[in-house]
Amino acid sequence: MELPAWPHAGLPFHTGELAAQQRAGKRERMAAAGARVIRGEMPQQHRDFFAQLPFLLVGAVDAGGLPWASVLAGAPGFACSPAATTLRIDALPLPGDPLEQALEHGTRVGLLGIELATRRRNRMNGIIVARDQRGFTVEVEQSFGNCPRYIQLREATAALPGTPMPAWHGTALDDDAAAWLRAADTLFIATSHAASPEEGEHTGGVDVSHRGGKPGFVRVDDDGTLTFPDFNGNNFFNTVGNLLENPRAGLVVPDFAEGALLHVGGHAEVIWDGAELAAFAGAERLVRLHVERLARRPSVLPMRWQLREYSPVLAATGAWPAA
Repeated sequence: MELPAWPHAGLPFHTGELAAQQRAGKRERMAAAGARVIRGEMPQQHRDFFAQLPFLLVGAVDAGGLPWASVLAGAPGFACSPAATTLRIDALPLPGDPLEQALEHGTRVGLLGIELATRRRNRMNGIIVARDQRGFTVEVEQSFGNCPRYIQLREATAALPGTPMPAWHGTALDDDAAAWLRAADTLFIATSHAASPEEGEHTGGVDVSHRGGKPGFVRVDDDGTLTFPDFNGNNFFNTVGNLLENPRAGLVVPDFAEGALLHVGGHAEVIWDGAELAAFAGAERLVRLHVERLARRPSVLPMRWQLREYSPVLAATGAWPAA
């Protein structure tokens, strides 16, 4: 069966993504492949995939213009695709979530479905076209798959429904947040870009991307910044391209064993070369986030997961203590 393709004129990339592809020497390749691998509707396998997930990642921009990433969860089937161009999600952000007030009619969102036990992941970006007390419906603007590299293999160990503890909000990293980040092997980053009419409205919006590494791949410095590597990926440059146009980002860092989330938002910069980059094995770029806001949300996830295996490709990558 032939898969759908990009239905609009031009490429499915905005000026920031194209600039990042050019700098990385990947623009010619993506010009040939982009309209084939990024689609304007969800293929059936993606529709089926989202329907079997117990959680997914969502990215959106708050009223102050800061992108945030978060997690929405429910029993498998809480996300379903009634048509190839829509995804219905029967879940909303909980109190204390940075996106609590953001997911309204007309909001552009980035969605990432990831299955930790199989390392599968698929992306869908779109716009909320309906919102009610149970959830919201997203109209597809971009649908595409991602490779399994850098995903740590985890299996669910328990379902623990209950009331989450109150969230803690701050404007600077404390010792607990710094320790959390230094121990992380997985994070998700939300970025955004408001496309110009010349670029085409379907090339903008919000992206939420996965980043994985050995524990210690996130460095926390005393000046209130954190730095992590950008490894070789799908060459779309969704995140880096967004940051070139709009250097604001929001991370969510799960503690899978405890069911907790750490959200960190601020201004980001992309580091393309230099001794600092060269010292980190496997890194093609670095991303540095200047922290402005954060939220720590204990016991907010309804499931717990146990680490089974680090991604095998991480053997060729580094961690900041070694660098």
